[in-house]
Amino acid sequence: MSSVLKSIATAVPKVNREGYPFVAGSALATVVAAFVWSPLAWVLFGLTIWVVAFFRDPPRVTPVSPGLVVAPADGRVSQVGPAVPPRELDLGDEGWIRVSIFMNVFNCHVNRAPVGGRILRIAYKPGKFVNAELDKASEDNERNGLVIETGERPGAGHTIGCVQIAGLVARRIVSWVKEGETIQAGDRFGMIRFGSRLDVYLPAGTVPLVAVGQTTVAGETVLADLSRPGSGYTVVRVS
Repeated sequence: MSSVLKSIATAVPKVNREGYPFVAGSALATVVAAFVWSPLAWVLFGLTIWVVAFFRDPPRVTPVSPGLVVAPADGRVSQVGPAVPPRELDLGDEGWIRVSIFMNVFNCHVNRAPVGGRILRIAYKPGKFVNAELDKASEDNERNGLVIETGERPGAGHTIGCVQIAGLVARRIVSWVKEGETIQAGDRFGMIRFGSRLDVYLPAGTVPLVAVGQTTVAGETVLADLSRPGSGYTVVRVS
């Protein structure tokens, strides 16, 4: 029996702490509905399963090598190409390549750092909640941006921008990091509730390794390699 329970526990992904109130609330509503009207209880039971799935926080295996940029979110690549970063990031107006990843309500919404390094800036900007797949969402929607500098000393690496963008349904951007902190590629840094988008801004000359329509896995899918072409890499488990 203990082995069976252990197998079930292993198969069911951990729920992120941000989801505890939502899981508890939907589960309680399901129990109450079971005493009132069973059809409603089944509907709420299905909702509870979805809430658990939405806030799932599975471990990921992150490729590690100088220059690698990994996806910060599960989802679908919706845009790849030149773009101007949000003004509040203070990254200038030219020379940036943007990779946008759209997360629907069925994706895992825990966001992971695209690169390792020091967080130079965190900039939150209130805004609208238009469809996150639209290009104007980068400018109009509520967002929270990070500027990360790679390298062991200032000026020795690359500067990357990563922006959490609220979507049509999303009403809450969560960030778990602070300016000045050092993070590793694949580290959890925040999430967005419910359905949204992540933009990654890469330096001029970067050749993206993903295409529009491709599915990404946060902390695992390589978006670009800022080092010399053809360099190899190893993997490390980020639990």
